[in-house]
Amino acid sequence: MAGSIIPARAVIPFLVGMMLLTGVCNTLLTKYQDNQCVRDCDNPDPKKRRHFEQPVIQTLQMFIGEMGCWLVVGIISLYRRYTSSASSATYQPLSTDDTHDDDANPRRASDNVSINSTTALNPSSGNGNDAECTAHAHSCPSILRGWRVTLLALPAICDILGTTLMNAGLLLVAASIYQMTRGALVLFVGLFSVIFLKRHLHAFQWLSLVGVVVGVGLVGLAGAIQPDPKHAGSSAPEVDGGEVGADALRVIVGVLMIAGAQIFTATQFVLEEYILERSAIEPIRVVGWEGVFGFSVTLLGMIVLHLTIGRTEAGRYGPFDMVEGWRQFWEHEAVFVSSILIMISIGGFNFFGLSVTRTVSATSRSTIDTCRTLFIWIVSLGLGWETFKWLQVVGFVLLVYFTFLFNGLVQPPFKFLRVKEVEELLPEEPIEHN
Repeated sequence: MAGSIIPARAVIPFLVGMMLLTGVCNTLLTKYQDNQCVRDCDNPDPKKRRHFEQPVIQTLQMFIGEMGCWLVVGIISLYRRYTSSASSATYQPLSTDDTHDDDANPRRASDNVSINSTTALNPSSGNGNDAECTAHAHSCPSILRGWRVTLLALPAICDILGTTLMNAGLLLVAASIYQMTRGALVLFVGLFSVIFLKRHLHAFQWLSLVGVVVGVGLVGLAGAIQPDPKHAGSSAPEVDGGEVGADALRVIVGVLMIAGAQIFTATQFVLEEYILERSAIEPIRVVGWEGVFGFSVTLLGMIVLHLTIGRTEAGRYGPFDMVEGWRQFWEHEAVFVSSILIMISIGGFNFFGLSVTRTVSATSRSTIDTCRTLFIWIVSLGLGWETFKWLQVVGFVLLVYFTFLFNGLVQPPFKFLRVKEVEELLPEEPIEHN
């Protein structure tokens, strides 16, 4: 990332705090938006009231927030131009004429030819070693030059699928369960890194992946045993067995959707890793381009889904009814304001997250992510959006421990599992978008 983005050590606590704040706000604001009643709000029967259930629109607003990264890029460019203009105004070059000296000094003449030459000093034969280029990405040609920047549409499409699935899953589960279930990401990142990036996993890392699965399973089981209301403010599940069973099934489906979405997110991370290893491009520009492509593809998809599903009798007022979705967006102040705040929060999370990634250790980054989940849980409990569950605590502890173990932040419990050094699966650091 640009040197101007990388801050002095003195402001790192501020950046960490802002990354934590914006990361927490992303989830809580989205859940708050889900809880807003948008149709039949005066109906005495709470079950007939309709809430804001538009996961595709929520995906679109995420990409608008990502496109906001171009504002940061523009500000940095203006700042660089201003500082370079100021420095050039104070610099007065010496007036020298070496024309006559070149004939007398052949070596100086040769230097002048080299300086003015457009031929590379070490031209590529075209058969270079990809591994060398990967290790020295900034000294190799970028694969994203020209029209090939459209390759970033591939991780953007993965982001669309993953984010939309997660937004749909968040409609069915509590905010903390949503955030904890996202911990399944390490499972798919680990597997895909081995399959596609040819990384190597140690025995304790395979054990960690099993532990992550158990942790996610316990979190989902906790939500199924003690299901919370689908929307905050709704009546809690009654004792009736059929109703509780339906709520348990809803939570299980939501957890499976969120966990399944991590497949697309892991694919996105692996694609970004492949591209960043072979391109001299700033990560904040990657986020900006993915925002552009993601917004375009999502908007096109919304139009197609509206024409094929949303206009039908069965699809009316549903998540694919684009006209109804926009009506809810513009006519309900709480939905509109929360959307603006989500866009700002996502843009801020990308900026602060990328700055923190380049200035703190992996341990600090993992701790920040853990605190993010913990704060979401505490705030959700405080707002009455969910109830306390001991089994969820056990699942969360297992998730944190095995994620730390997988990343080499804690030592394996048995000596025969310990290794001297843990290979970093994604050296470029995954770009988190929400």
